[in-house]
Amino acid sequence: MLEFSSSSLAVETADTPCVVVGVFDQPFSGAAATIDRASQGALTRLRDACDLTCKGGSSLLLHGVSGVRAPRVLLIGLGAKADFDALAYQRACYEAGKALKHLPIDSATVFLPELEVRGHDAAWRVRTAALAIDHATFRYTATLKSGNGNRAHLKHVEFAGATDFGDALKQARATAKGVEFARELGCLPPNLCTPAHLADSARQIADGHPGVGLEVLEREQMRELGMGSLLAVAQGAANPPKLIVLQYHGAGQARPYALIGKGVTFDTGGMNLKPTGSMEEMKYDMCGAAGVMGAFLAAVEMKLPINLVCLVPAVENMPDGASYRPSDVLTTLSGLTVEVLNTDAEGRLILCDALAYAKRFDPQAMVDAATLTGACVVALGKHASGLFSTDDALANELLDAGTQSLDRAWRMPLWDDYRNQLESAFADIANIGGKSAGAITAACFLSRFTEGTRWAHLDVAGTAWDEGRKGYATGRPVPLLTQWLMDRSASV
Repeated sequence: MLEFSSSSLAVETADTPCVVVGVFDQPFSGAAATIDRASQGALTRLRDACDLTCKGGSSLLLHGVSGVRAPRVLLIGLGAKADFDALAYQRACYEAGKALKHLPIDSATVFLPELEVRGHDAAWRVRTAALAIDHATFRYTATLKSGNGNRAHLKHVEFAGATDFGDALKQARATAKGVEFARELGCLPPNLCTPAHLADSARQIADGHPGVGLEVLEREQMRELGMGSLLAVAQGAANPPKLIVLQYHGAGQARPYALIGKGVTFDTGGMNLKPTGSMEEMKYDMCGAAGVMGAFLAAVEMKLPINLVCLVPAVENMPDGASYRPSDVLTTLSGLTVEVLNTDAEGRLILCDALAYAKRFDPQAMVDAATLTGACVVALGKHASGLFSTDDALANELLDAGTQSLDRAWRMPLWDDYRNQLESAFADIANIGGKSAGAITAACFLSRFTEGTRWAHLDVAGTAWDEGRKGYATGRPVPLLTQWLMDRSASV
C-alpha cells in the first residue's frame, strides 16, 4: 500500500522524481499553466504539434522540462472542461497511477486534487485521488518470484494544494488498507486461501486493533447450533468450515451494524459441477467475505464511533462421496427447511445461517455482500453491484454511499411476486427459482431469513474481480461499505 502525505509545494520548484498534472483540451490552467509559463510554452508547442492530445484518459511523460525542477512531468488528459465530472476525475487519477506504476521512481507529487469537480470538495478529491492511484499501483506478489531486482517502485505520493489534507488522507489510508486486504485475499490461490486462512486473517485484524474481538465457530459448534444448511455445503470438502465472527466496540452500548460476507474459498459447483472454462475463477467466490472484512478493517483503522459485527461463513464447495445432493432437504438455523435443487446455488445456503446468526446481535441494520449469481452479471455487467432491500431508507443510504465513493450499486426489485418461484413441495423453500430473475429470487431466498431486521443484500458477482487470466480482485464493495459506515458514524 502507498504512503500518502500533503504538501504546499509549487509545481515548478517541487523537489520530486515526478510531478503529475492534469491538462484540459484548452486552455491550460492551474499547475499545467504554471509549467507552460515556466517552460516558455513547451506544453503549448506540444499541443500545437498534436503530440499532446489532452484527451480524457491519455497520458504523456516528459523528461527534463525547462524551468521545472522535477526530472519528469506526467501530463494526464482530462478532456473538455465542460464534461469533467466525478467519474472523469477518478479515471484521470487511475490513469496517473497506471503510468506511475511503470516508472523507476519511489515517490511522486500529484497536483490533480487542485481540479474542481462539480458537487465535491477538496477532501473528496484528495481521498478519491489517493484511492484511485493506490488501486492502479497494486501489485500481487504472494506467489511470485521477484524478478525486478533493485528497480524502484512507487511507495509514496504527495498531494499538493493549499489545503491541509490530513483528515482526508487518514480516511484514504484506512480505506486503501481495507481494499488492499480484500484484494490480497481474493487474489490468493485456493490452496492457500482456505477457510482456515480466512480465520487467520481475521485473527490478524483482531490482534492488531484494541477493541476488536474474534470468535471462530468450528463444525461441532455449528452442528450444536443447528446450522444444517451451512454445514451441508461443506460436507464434501477436506478443509473444514469456519464461521468467523469479528466484533468492534467503538460506541459503548449502542446497537451494532452487521456485515455478512459469503466466504466460499473455492466453488466447484458441488454435484452440479461447473463447466470447464469458468471454474478457475471460482477462487474469487470468497470476495464477498473479503469485502466485508476489508470494510471492517477500514472502520477500525479510522476508529469510527460505532459498534460493528462482521460475520463470514467460510467453506469449500467440493464434490465427494459425502457431498450434499440435489433433492436433499436441509434444516437451517432459523428452523426453515430448504430443498436443494442445485448444489451450485450454495452461497445462499451458507448465508442464510449466517444471517440468522447475525440477528442474535440485535443489529441496527445488516448488509451482506456475496458473489451470488451470474444472473446479476448478465443484468448489470461489471460496473454496478446489485442492491436488494425492502427497506427504502437503508437502500438509499447504500446507494448514496456508492455514488459518493464511486463504488456504485443499482437497486433491483425485491417484490413478493417473485417468491412463488421458490416454492417447494418437500420443504418450506427451494434454493433456486428457475431460469428467470435468478439474482432476484436469490435475494428473495435470503430475505426469508432476515425478517424483523433492516437488511440489504449486495450481489457483487460482476464487480468483485476483473475477468481474464491476469484479472485481479477489485476490492469492491469495500469503498461503498466503508463510506456507508462513515456516514453512519457521522450521524451519531
